Amino acid sequence: MGLLTFSINLTLDGCVDHEEGIADDETHAIFTRLLDECGAMLWGRVTYEMMESYWPAVASGEQPAPPAVRAWATTLETKPKYVVSSRRHDFPWTNSHHIAGDLHASVQQLKDTTPAGVLVGSGKLAAELDRLDLIDEYRFLVHPRIAGHGPTLHQDGLPETRRLVLVSADPLANGAVRLHYRRES
Repeated sequence: MGLLTFSINLTLDGCVDHEEGIADDETHAIFTRLLDECGAMLWGRVTYEMMESYWPAVASGEQPAPPAVRAWATTLETKPKYVVSSRRHDFPWTNSHHIAGDLHASVQQLKDTTPAGVLVGSGKLAAELDRLDLIDEYRFLVHPRIAGHGPTLHQDGLPETRRLVLVSADPLANGAVRLHYRRES
């Protein structure tokens, strides 16, 4: 069974708005390595639609991009992408698959059949998966910014406090800090 890892950019005040992070070569390289190590991506529909509107064009070379950005896009292109949605059922982007039905059972089955693990990159979906007690580890890139707005991490709360164990913490040249936590046993 693979681990379900929640990874996202966030500001010091917990904002997970994708436009608030620092998108430089170092941060792209970090996420490319993380993506390369996992077996699949898991997103909600909104995140999938945001990603599909840009990254396939970067991977194919239709959209100009620096090498670190293109490396992320080409790695993403090869990965299986699973999408949780009750509104949309057609996901034409390469290697995309729909997850429907019971969320807990479907995601548990995905974990069970993906030994290299599954990477969750949607804030709202990750919060719901956390409420279902499915997330095994957290890899956050905390940016040196205070956004002063949302959406924020777990803004709708959790049924109980999550106790975590620090695996690593690494500062980046741009002032962000990479944090890796696992659920306490």
